[in-house]
Amino acid sequence: MHWIWTSLFWLCPAVVHGGKVLVFPFDGSHWINMKVIIEELHSRGHQISVVRQTDSWYVKESSPFYTSIAVDIESGFDEDFIKTFVSELLEIHREGKSAWTRFKLELEQAQKLSEFHVKLCNGLEKIFRNKELIESIKEANYDLVLTDPAVPTGVILAHYLKLPLVLNVRWTTHGEGHFSVAPSPISYIPMTGTELSDKMSFAQRVLNVIAFALNEYQIAWNISPHYKALIAKYFDTDADYLSMFQAADLWLMRVDFVFEFPRPTMPNVVYMGGFQCKPAKPLPRHLEEFVQSSGEHGVIIMSLGTLIADLPHDLAEAIAGAFARLPQKVIWRYKGVRPANLGNNTLVVDWMPQNDLLGHPKIKLFVAHGGTNGLQEAIYHGVPILGLPLIFDQHDNLFRIEERGAGKNIQISSMNQDNFLEGIQEVLTEPSYRTNMQRLSRLHRDQPMKPLDTAIWWIEFVMRHKGAAHLRTESYRLPWYSYHCVDVMLLLGGAVLLIFGTFAVILKYLLHLCLRNKKKQD
Repeated sequence: MHWIWTSLFWLCPAVVHGGKVLVFPFDGSHWINMKVIIEELHSRGHQISVVRQTDSWYVKESSPFYTSIAVDIESGFDEDFIKTFVSELLEIHREGKSAWTRFKLELEQAQKLSEFHVKLCNGLEKIFRNKELIESIKEANYDLVLTDPAVPTGVILAHYLKLPLVLNVRWTTHGEGHFSVAPSPISYIPMTGTELSDKMSFAQRVLNVIAFALNEYQIAWNISPHYKALIAKYFDTDADYLSMFQAADLWLMRVDFVFEFPRPTMPNVVYMGGFQCKPAKPLPRHLEEFVQSSGEHGVIIMSLGTLIADLPHDLAEAIAGAFARLPQKVIWRYKGVRPANLGNNTLVVDWMPQNDLLGHPKIKLFVAHGGTNGLQEAIYHGVPILGLPLIFDQHDNLFRIEERGAGKNIQISSMNQDNFLEGIQEVLTEPSYRTNMQRLSRLHRDQPMKPLDTAIWWIEFVMRHKGAAHLRTESYRLPWYSYHCVDVMLLLGGAVLLIFGTFAVILKYLLHLCLRNKKKQD
């Protein structure tokens, strides 16, 4: 018994008291990620409170894992808005790749995002005016705020409450998360939307620089101005929108370098890519029977994520027709009208246990839209991918898989039944796709701690130490000219010019003196 008590004694300093965490989530598929962390924190004895807007469609009002704090504000991300937005983006994508299509796409996104930010600002104003709500949150004595910075509400609220801030992040409101916190040389770090790798030609670097400039313009003119008046009203004069993100104590990044291209990072960035993945559980009986009925041919699964429930009729028929020509069985998560040409080998479902299916030995291929959750699960289980990128970051995500030889992509603008079928058959019959994906799986799994355990340890670290300021660079407090040492270069350049100028004047004077003496001698 003595060794047991000794072990407990040494373990005690690492144990955290039951902390109190205030969560401000983002709806949709992002909530699925946040929910995994919330449930794990709850299992370790922490109290979780989730701020829930009235129009939330994924965040439930009641849960055994958290207490919800209802706020009478619009999230700007309600189900009707996102379905309409996604449908419009999909129609633009189907017009094909061209400068005009890209311009229309960016214009549509800018308009919708502007509406989105107006709603968010109005919601924040309502929260700040609700003194009773603010006082109740302050009296709860939370240890930290955990938020997804895809919306800035939780970030701004954390600063208003003066609480440590932990970000569950892949994207911020204004772009890919690394660009807000870490040095990001655009000579080898591709901008989102460019579908470039870290090995760029001169022409590609030109494109990347243009994309970077357009993104900076978008932040300066279409995002930050929405919050300027609000921040000036409720915060100190030196506060600004971008610095609130950069001042976060901890960035829990939902990627790793098995998936992401290598790049510079910072001490307060912790990588937890694939943290939601876990070993497969047994399938429900009806699914297991269907999978086993595939025999030696195996099973293909297809899902287009949480935001895309259905497809244009002609696309759905092209997909169904291609599936019907395969010897494999197919499980297709689809909520739209069933295509008339659906084959007997295809099972259409409203929902499926995706992680458990991907872990089944009979699964041969995953047809995916390119959301981060699905790709990480495919990497974890080593299942090759046929990508159908549709909107947002999905093109870039699937491009990374294709670059690593673990999948093939088909553009929605040119997809038909024949090339979709050819893509499926290529990934199924070419062994390199599965070999490369299984190599990625081995790399992903080979780490000292599970990604979820790493994330929870760091969250508790912030609780124990009331923040992690010692890991945070102070670069965000510097003006741009100081950050890039423009003032220093101007000073040193001026000094060099002064030295050369002085030398030139002295040389000119000496030359003039020599010439004058020579004239006198003559």
